[in-house]
Amino acid sequence: MRKVIIDTDTASDDAVALIMAFMEKDFDILAVTVVAGNVPLDMAVQNALYTRELCDADHIPVYTGLAKPILRELETAQNVHGCDGLGDIGLPLKGRSPAEGHAVDTLIQLINQNPGEIELITLGPLSNIAVALLRDPSIARKVKHCTMMGGSGNHIGNVSPLAEFNIWADPEAAKVVFDSSMPITMVGIDANVRSAFFDQQDIDTILALGTAKAQFAINIQGTLNKYIQGLYNFNGFDLPDPLTMAVAIDPSCCKTEACAVHVIIGDGLGRGMTIIDKIGYYGEKNPVDVAIDVDRKRFLEILYKALS
Repeated sequence: MRKVIIDTDTASDDAVALIMAFMEKDFDILAVTVVAGNVPLDMAVQNALYTRELCDADHIPVYTGLAKPILRELETAQNVHGCDGLGDIGLPLKGRSPAEGHAVDTLIQLINQNPGEIELITLGPLSNIAVALLRDPSIARKVKHCTMMGGSGNHIGNVSPLAEFNIWADPEAAKVVFDSSMPITMVGIDANVRSAFFDQQDIDTILALGTAKAQFAINIQGTLNKYIQGLYNFNGFDLPDPLTMAVAIDPSCCKTEACAVHVIIGDGLGRGMTIIDKIGYYGEKNPVDVAIDVDRKRFLEILYKALS
């Protein structure tokens, strides 16, 4: 089995990605580490615990991480995912308890205990990962691979004209991670636009699976649906985190190009922009496998199997 750690800021698309991971028989999930991002930290933790319960995966520990970015105040995406992150549909999202210990400590400990074996899947801002790297830089080379939802391969954003939310939310953390020697596949918002939008026919197909997981996966997207309608004039929603999880589950479904990635830090219009450097303009940097295309048919196969 493949040893996996998932780092997430659990909201509506993260929850579907977690279902995919929890239902993947080839995954030995050592930990889910939670970070503030889409929603405040406590809410993201409760959302992860609720999703874990839905999947009868209570044996998987969920750890609480950083409540804010490493150098700035938290700015959430509750306007996109709902105040509770799961579409504000009245789910009972209180009272569940995470595992004892901090997410950053857990990351460092598990990676050091399993050198060359841990596959890291990041679905939110990179605050937890960056602090772990700052505390123990050696773990970068001990991670087998990191599949990351974040950035944009074509410089078109979703939270600003140039930046994707996960990188924009904590650009300083993202710079630490990209500048490390960790092997990374970056699944950007551009790959999502090409492969992970769901229209009404797709929604009906998922609902026809007839399971509680499928119903949950659709019901929690209501706020996101309204946001996408306003942004793109599209009746449906996108699922970037599940797309990333599909790439982690089956890397062969993704075509990539090795490039250096430079993150714009600080404030201003460029905040959080991921510059794809193919000519070495920024000097020698850690090459990142940037997703160019994801096989939508294979993505849907993995998603439907998990929700069945």
